[in-house]
Amino acid sequence: MLSAWAGSLVPVLSDTTVSGAEHLSQAAGRGCVLAANHTSFFDPVLLIGTLHRLGLRPAVLATAGLWRVPLLSRALTREGYVPVYRGSRRAGDALRHASEALDEGRSVLIYPEGGLPGHRTSHDRPPGRLKTGVVRLALSIGAPVIPIGHAGARRVASGSRAKQLAGWATAPVRRPRVHVHIGPALRLDASDRPMEDLEAALGVTWSRAVHRLGAGLSVDDPRPP
Repeated sequence: MLSAWAGSLVPVLSDTTVSGAEHLSQAAGRGCVLAANHTSFFDPVLLIGTLHRLGLRPAVLATAGLWRVPLLSRALTREGYVPVYRGSRRAGDALRHASEALDEGRSVLIYPEGGLPGHRTSHDRPPGRLKTGVVRLALSIGAPVIPIGHAGARRVASGSRAKQLAGWATAPVRRPRVHVHIGPALRLDASDRPMEDLEAALGVTWSRAVHRLGAGLSVDDPRPP
């Protein structure tokens, strides 16, 4: 239900294009970790909806606070989503449940940066440092990792709460351009530097998403040249 709902919302709230969709064939019929950059509250709708339209319905690791919303909590559980209890003794449960989903042949969508960026501008920035959980998950079960980069989502909603509400309200009229680029699968269990390889791959997919959007996207790159 949530996947179909998100799939119908994506074209209403944005003008989203996709490249690299052929790489999702590596996730067909097997457990794959989908690792995506995280920039705005629009990301879950964007990625769940886009993947649904491409024929993939992954389990998603999401902040446990969403399970406090009565009707939403039932839908999340029914879809097989995995709550993440950050900073608590239950934090490790998320990786265990994600491993079970991978064992069952489902793909699992993770935001390896672990949270949203702190800046409030609508500019896109490269992915930040990644948490180790996604690498530990992939190595523990030998699952391939497919990096997914997207750009433009912050033009749907970003900034203060008031600006985000205004962004969501006006998005159907503005329909900001967003691009999602899907990269080839990585075998981190065959790498001597799995974390560095994943960070590099996620940076490449983000860069290609930015390139596809072209000059119409404002990019704030804090990294030194």
